Amino acid sequence: MLGIVRNLPGSVIVTMHSAAGASPASDIDSARAWTRLGVALALGTVGSVGMWSFVVALPAVQADFGVARGDASLPFTLTMIGFGAGGIVMGRLADRYGIVIPVIAGALMLGAGYILSGIAGNLWQFALAQGLIGFGSSGTFGPLMTDISHWFVRRRGIAVALVSCGNYLAGTIWPPIIQHFISTEGWRFAQIGIGVVCLVTILPLAFGMRRKPPSQLAAHGVAAAAGMRESLGMSSNALMMLLFVAGIACCVAMAMPQVHIVAYCGDLGYGPARGAEMLSMMLGFGLISRIAGGFIADRIGGVATLLISSALQGVALFLYMLFDSLVSLYVISALFGLFQGSIVPMYAIIVREYFPPKEAGVRLGIVLMATLGGMALGGWMSGVIFDLTGSYQAAFLNGLAWNLVNVSIMTWLLLRPGRRLAPA
Repeated sequence: MLGIVRNLPGSVIVTMHSAAGASPASDIDSARAWTRLGVALALGTVGSVGMWSFVVALPAVQADFGVARGDASLPFTLTMIGFGAGGIVMGRLADRYGIVIPVIAGALMLGAGYILSGIAGNLWQFALAQGLIGFGSSGTFGPLMTDISHWFVRRRGIAVALVSCGNYLAGTIWPPIIQHFISTEGWRFAQIGIGVVCLVTILPLAFGMRRKPPSQLAAHGVAAAAGMRESLGMSSNALMMLLFVAGIACCVAMAMPQVHIVAYCGDLGYGPARGAEMLSMMLGFGLISRIAGGFIADRIGGVATLLISSALQGVALFLYMLFDSLVSLYVISALFGLFQGSIVPMYAIIVREYFPPKEAGVRLGIVLMATLGGMALGGWMSGVIFDLTGSYQAAFLNGLAWNLVNVSIMTWLLLRPGRRLAPA
């Protein structure tokens, strides 16, 4: 049975009440949808521990295995590789089978990865286990943003932004807890404990996501999205490639302060502790940015919001080049977090604006992999530039150049004829 949900400006949402168990159209933007968002946020906060735990465990792991700092950093690299590859696989699973399968798979991988890392006999075993942890964590990031986007129309921007905050909340909540148990019980106990916590919390929460999203036929929306891509003179895959490049570019720029702020403060004589405080400020103000970006996206669309955020990120990078006093670095770091926090969640909105819902999971996974690659590339490039020049000034300039690439792509998409701001 078909039915019209609502007539939004420039779009008609058509829904289908099928025998497949899909939720009714009335669930869109409803209290049930907001409850689901709360469950998704909890899942993201627990599951994203895999992105932050190794940063805390690094000194203890290095001392236990008796390796150099560079070798001890290898597990983090494999964690990011696992997270990037997992985003595509988990997104594909979510597109085909719904969100429960990737969330449960992610929980099992997190549990296994943490337990295996806790009993690892050498660094390579530990690193491979960290790769599994990264893969598992991906199931509670991109797929959750995609899933919640199917439950909202008028408030899609803020809904996706709130779910994405789980990643930053994990970075705020987990590190002190992990550090406590590493100090009192040792890093191996902490790793195994994290794995057990992931299993006993994520698996029950996953069942709160069993209800299928409202089944949207969205014929008008799909046709409009296809027409929008045609107005760009690009195929779907070509547009994806453009978004892939944009994802790399924005996060190469983002990586300079996030990866090197601690070392930068050390070089300036302020000490690494000050840099760690600035990094914490970035994450804290990033939460504010993600929520504010969601509200803005609901009014002007994902591309315009990303363009504004990226342009402001460039302003903050430029300010880093002009000022290096302790107070100014605190202020600029807060501004940087406030400007850049909404960038990554906007890709989820853009994917939903330009592509059919059934493709959103895997396409967002590809773009998120690009952002992770940009972070890795940007962190490495900034270090190489510092080694060559003896200063971070050129590294900040390099970040500005990459940021300009992202700004140019978003400006081009925004100004093309036929583009709609309303979600498809």
